[in-house]
Amino acid sequence: MSKTKLFDIPKIDDVRGNLSVIEKDLIPFDIKRVYYLYDIPSNAFRGGHAHKDQKEVLVALSGSFDVLLDDGQSKETVMLNKPNKGLLIDTGIWRELSNFSSGAVCLVLASDVFEESDYIRDYDEFLLSKRT
Repeated sequence: MSKTKLFDIPKIDDVRGNLSVIEKDLIPFDIKRVYYLYDIPSNAFRGGHAHKDQKEVLVALSGSFDVLLDDGQSKETVMLNKPNKGLLIDTGIWRELSNFSSGAVCLVLASDVFEESDYIRDYDEFLLSKRT
């Protein structure tokens, strides 16, 4: 799936604890919004949408969760479980987050502020958008 990419976030090992750094050259867009998901029940799911213009990077700051990625032709699931791994999701990719472990925290770095009109929340509408 060419519009997604799992990448390393630099990690500085230290006996006192590790440090990871996200700087502007690591993310291929200007970050305009940062939010995080937490206290998610293990049987719940988040996402269930695609973006027309917005790009995102997801990071599991704590715990783990699965990200189902769907480009309208193929699907793949990526498990995020390390705070030094980022998942770039480009425009036009349906995503569903599930299987949250206890204490999971998902950090999202977004290329734009919240704009409801940028969301495709209906899966059939998403598939239709991929055909045009």
